[in-house]
Amino acid sequence: MLERTGEWALRIWPVFVYLFLFLPIGYIVVYSFNNGRLFLSWAGFGLNGYRSALTDPQVLSSVATSFKAAAGAAIFATVLGSLAGLSLARHTGRWSKFFVVLLALVMVTPEIMMAISELPWFVSLGVDHHLSIFNNGIVRLILSHSLFSTAVVAFIVRARMSGVDETLEDAAADLYAPPIRRFFQITLPLMLPAVVAGALMAFTLSLDDVILSSFVSVEGETPWPVYVFSAVRSGLRPEVASMATMMLLVTLLVMGLAALVLRRGTGSSLRAMQGIAGGR
Repeated sequence: MLERTGEWALRIWPVFVYLFLFLPIGYIVVYSFNNGRLFLSWAGFGLNGYRSALTDPQVLSSVATSFKAAAGAAIFATVLGSLAGLSLARHTGRWSKFFVVLLALVMVTPEIMMAISELPWFVSLGVDHHLSIFNNGIVRLILSHSLFSTAVVAFIVRARMSGVDETLEDAAADLYAPPIRRFFQITLPLMLPAVVAGALMAFTLSLDDVILSSFVSVEGETPWPVYVFSAVRSGLRPEVASMATMMLLVTLLVMGLAALVLRRGTGSSLRAMQGIAGGR
């Protein structure tokens, strides 16, 4: 009897876990169809929230700012983090351990401390040193979000490449493939799953960042999380939930595209080796 009870509990337990994870998201999705003036005041099912979200200039501007910053931060952090992770995986030693500690230090540093330090840095560069590019709100968001995301991408790529044998790369070198060709046809396909995962993580971290964005953003380029945070003070409206639902769908679409890329990338390293060997 006790064994059957334990087996039944193990079967039903994942249901509670999934409810705990997705019930708040489902709550937002349901209330995105609220026709009331306030989020918590249900006034019937409708699409007023979506109409308001798609016609409100402030909402559209904040969402556009967030996507621009997230895309830029993902590209910047992915390039820097991927190369750093590859270097740390391929060149182990005393200095690599030191750099790993530095990357870990970036990840554990409180975000409020990073925000306080970055604001005067941007002001000093943009005003005192007359580097006007650092007065641009998108540039500030990209750079500030990339600092943390680069470390995340580096650790993901390092973990991936540390478990990958260098046999294919050595074989390509034996076939007189130049370093650039070895990287793009052998190394990059091997690390592609980690690169895509790191890019998605960097994109997500930038998209929902509140603390850094609140400190470094400038007037006229307010990102979506900062807009939502300020909207809560005056009462959350249904269009916020509607836009959040649409952004959730976009995120799922991006994840689906990433899965498609990873699926097509399977076995590309072996095909590249065959191409190198055939072109020798």
